[in-house]
Amino acid sequence: MDLAQTIDQIGRNAQAASRVLARLDAAQKNQALLSAADQIERETDEILSANSADLDAARSLDAAMRDRLQLDRDRLNKIAQSVRAIAELKDPVGEILKEWERPNGLKIAKVRVPIGVIGIIYESRPNVTIDAASLCLKTGNAVILRGGSEAVRSNAALAAAFRGGYVSAGLAEYAVQLVPGTDRAAIPLLAQMDRYLHLIIPRGGKALIETVAASARVPVIKHFDGVCHLYIDDAADLRMAEDVVLNAKCQRPGVCNAVETLLVHAGIASDFLPACAESLWKKGVELRGDEATQKVLGSGVKPAAEADWFTEYLDLILSIRVVASLDEAVEHIETYGSHHSDGIVTSNPETAEKFLRSVDSAAVFWNASTRFNDGGEFGFGAEIGISTDRLHARGPMGLEELTSYKYVVRGSGQTR
Repeated sequence: MDLAQTIDQIGRNAQAASRVLARLDAAQKNQALLSAADQIERETDEILSANSADLDAARSLDAAMRDRLQLDRDRLNKIAQSVRAIAELKDPVGEILKEWERPNGLKIAKVRVPIGVIGIIYESRPNVTIDAASLCLKTGNAVILRGGSEAVRSNAALAAAFRGGYVSAGLAEYAVQLVPGTDRAAIPLLAQMDRYLHLIIPRGGKALIETVAASARVPVIKHFDGVCHLYIDDAADLRMAEDVVLNAKCQRPGVCNAVETLLVHAGIASDFLPACAESLWKKGVELRGDEATQKVLGSGVKPAAEADWFTEYLDLILSIRVVASLDEAVEHIETYGSHHSDGIVTSNPETAEKFLRSVDSAAVFWNASTRFNDGGEFGFGAEIGISTDRLHARGPMGLEELTSYKYVVRGSGQTR
């Protein structure tokens, strides 16, 4: 078969599998997930060998991308544990969201159901293979995965282990399918497959997301840039603020919820910035600042250009701007940010609540690192991604975000 025929057959298989999955009860799905987790652990050596081959073939990748690509025993163990955590979560399918009775005696219920067939196109991170497969299986959705070329061997090994686990538990073979090969022509073919596909979710760089959105014939949930901010208010506990900044920037800089711009109130800039900058420099962070920041920190700070305020570095680089007020901080975030993850550090509850109301991002934080904008940290077990859209889902996408609903109407012979 040529590529178009292959994608069409994958779609047919997924549609058939989705009908079977939608009828499964929670116990059946949970057993399949537990079996898949066990199989991932049994095939650890094979998966790590495949990942090593991917890393060898991707020596030109920058440090952030290599970090996303790399697996080790600890990361694989965490992947398997996340599958088990999803099995422990309440199954949302079948939940009655609302029910009522009409004067004519009709009983109406709004019931949560699977979406159907979901396509996920992603880059670099092989853990997405298992996160997506687990969440979709738990919610009764068939999933078609198309990973990036840099992780082709890792994704194939992970998908094979996951499939071996759930098939041994009696589930339909095509519940989870991985598009074979690395041909980029598969992306528009998948995005246009409206006969079988109900939703497509691209996870990756801006170019990938724009390509999918431009060609899609099905709804798209986008996961755009993480230009994340922390604002240090003049009423902040400065030691807390420094700890939060260091975590948000340095704990794992190559991820979408790492902070990229630090906003500091002018009233505490001279007290806060020198110590915080020293800690950041010790971690290897390059600082780029406005004129006020440069005056406080001197020649160790590079001048920030206009483009820096828009940039998701995904690296040990941080832009810093001194602002005169909360309103100026909010204006900066709304002008330059990507509505992903933004936070404030302050001891003033009124200031904090104003910030939380004013900043229109998927997740807003008070006295906490932006790194917590994550499905696992929110208690979702895992996530499909962090949506920066407003419809149909926003923020970390867990089980509920992978469901729709239908109306179930029960009568006793009523006619209109």
